[in-house]
Amino acid sequence: MKYLCIALLMVLLILPVTVGAEKAKTIDELAKMYDSSRCKDCHAEIYAQWEKSHHARSLMGVAGGLMMAPLAMKGATAFSPDDPKNATMKTFPCFKCHLPQAITSAEDSVAAEYAQALVAGDKAKVAKLNIGCIVCHNDKAIIHKLTDGFPEKGVLYSTKEVAAHPDSVYKTVKKSATMDHAVACGQCHGLGPNFEFDNPVQCANLYGNYEHNYIPKGGTAQCQECHMQKVNGVSDHLIAPNFDDKELTGKMLKDSIMLDVQTLALEYLRKAKDYRPMVYVNTKIHTRAGHRTPDG
Repeated sequence: MKYLCIALLMVLLILPVTVGAEKAKTIDELAKMYDSSRCKDCHAEIYAQWEKSHHARSLMGVAGGLMMAPLAMKGATAFSPDDPKNATMKTFPCFKCHLPQAITSAEDSVAAEYAQALVAGDKAKVAKLNIGCIVCHNDKAIIHKLTDGFPEKGVLYSTKEVAAHPDSVYKTVKKSATMDHAVACGQCHGLGPNFEFDNPVQCANLYGNYEHNYIPKGGTAQCQECHMQKVNGVSDHLIAPNFDDKELTGKMLKDSIMLDVQTLALEYLRKAKDYRPMVYVNTKIHTRAGHRTPDG
């Protein structure tokens, strides 16, 4: 009995803070629950960078497209419901990375509302949901939960500790053991196929390529060193590239990809007096990036 009580106590200590917490029933409730807008009062530059990032529009594709629309349309995918009103969290396996807070903090009614917004092309409603400060600095800040515990309610996590954080809700900032390591990004930027779904899907494999190709070849940089380069000691929260910014994307590709082209022009004598112009082109592409390019 003594050991049973100890075991039960340990389980209670490591249960996630979301257990027992009331879940959002609407998109507006979920958006409010994870609203990061107050962060810009003290972190205006970081917030402005984030607003231009893909994380700020994680449910929308390049140029504002509603990339998950097929999941809401009858017969379009294995996950699609007969009617968008019947959508559930299982309808959208992409929530795992594109809206992880929905998995832990929302009812199926949010998925149904989202599905209807997709079918209606309601971009304003979809844009209310994103990956903001709280998702990365709380929900996803601790990876090894059996040893480090679950993220605490009312606590943010960063690369350093801040004992007195001037926020009415998140009054403390604790140091995360993984915030500045590639594994933090790997939680969403993937190893490839997701076999945990009822119908497995092939998804992002950028982190897998980083681990199995870049690191074995002697690479040592973390994702953050390239995608969140520090300016005056502050990490860039645009987390480039922003694919809507063609100039910036082009510069990143130019800096990371080298193209060597060799050509040989000649005339081929097919038969007497019949000369055919020909050219042989030999190309070699080399990338300095820590993963396949492009990838996601």
